[in-house]
Amino acid sequence: MFASLRVRAEIATTAVTDAKSEYEKKLAEFNAAWQQYEGVAQPYWTSIEEKRALRRAKRLNGEPIVDDYVLFQPPAYTGPARPVNPFPEPERPSEVVKVPTVPDFLKSALEQFQFTPTRPKSEIEYKKAYAKVAAAAGLTRDQAVRVYAFEAGGNGKYDVQAGLEYERANAHAISTALGYNQLLNTNSVELMAEQGDKFLAILNTRAAKLKGGAKTALETKIAVVRRMIEFSRSVADEWTLHEQIANTPRGLAVHAMNLDLDVGPLLQTQKLLDSVIVARKKGYPHALTAAELEMMNLTGDGSGFDMISMPAAMRKQVPTSNFFQRKGYEANSVASRNNTAAKLIAATDAKMDKESKLPGAKDLAVVF
Repeated sequence: MFASLRVRAEIATTAVTDAKSEYEKKLAEFNAAWQQYEGVAQPYWTSIEEKRALRRAKRLNGEPIVDDYVLFQPPAYTGPARPVNPFPEPERPSEVVKVPTVPDFLKSALEQFQFTPTRPKSEIEYKKAYAKVAAAAGLTRDQAVRVYAFEAGGNGKYDVQAGLEYERANAHAISTALGYNQLLNTNSVELMAEQGDKFLAILNTRAAKLKGGAKTALETKIAVVRRMIEFSRSVADEWTLHEQIANTPRGLAVHAMNLDLDVGPLLQTQKLLDSVIVARKKGYPHALTAAELEMMNLTGDGSGFDMISMPAAMRKQVPTSNFFQRKGYEANSVASRNNTAAKLIAATDAKMDKESKLPGAKDLAVVF
């Protein structure tokens, strides 16, 4: 009996040893293939960065941009997949990064600023507030509705968060992107810092027309917004610094303002309006289509304008990789699949066409 147990133990030990040996062999093959791939990929993405810097310098100097793009697609990895470790180290709880969600934003607003956003009684109430602000700012119905359709899936609510658009098992937030135009918490802090005075002026104008409890409530909210603006301006006006404070409890509290019936539409609208203003200042010859506006919303104003300002013929030739950082490009299957500027814009238009037919987008179109 004891001999039988010993034999079983030896067999089990041999199986474990063989499994480890096979894994290490496959891992070595993967590492060798990946290293070979990186030898090609790194120079490609370096050239992308160099061309982008060259275009930026030429724009500042008023020089024409002609062939200052990388005109071939990024290399694709074709080697073996990374093998699965049959004996993984247990994951440490501290290494699991949880993306904050709406309850976290609300909790932070209450704790940090003793404030609870005014939530709408219905989705249509928020849509009306958003449409009123967007129209007054000069956004067209087509821009507002189609960008909403693209960003919020055509039926997303005012508090929709990236990754939680649909009710399904194991759904989890993939970023802090929130609302009709999917603002990140860094967007919210940056907008408060840069456009806070404008927001205060609009809110004060509204308060002046009110009386009694409604007036007092809005004036209290204005005081909170003023404190949030001061916090957002506590660092220099740089994205990386805004990102740092946006991930603090006070930064998450600022993000909660997207849920507020008075302030949320101002933040959501301003994100798009900033892109419209950038294009106008750069001399874009016509009003942005919704898909063009989305390119600026998606890749940032600089890279987005870089893409849409090309002649139509160049849009068909220039790879979308020219307008993304490597990490963002590789994580964006839509951009890599629709691998030229023209294809990406067309795919965006097609998605907007489809999602604009859903109830949420139709409701926004009606109230706009």
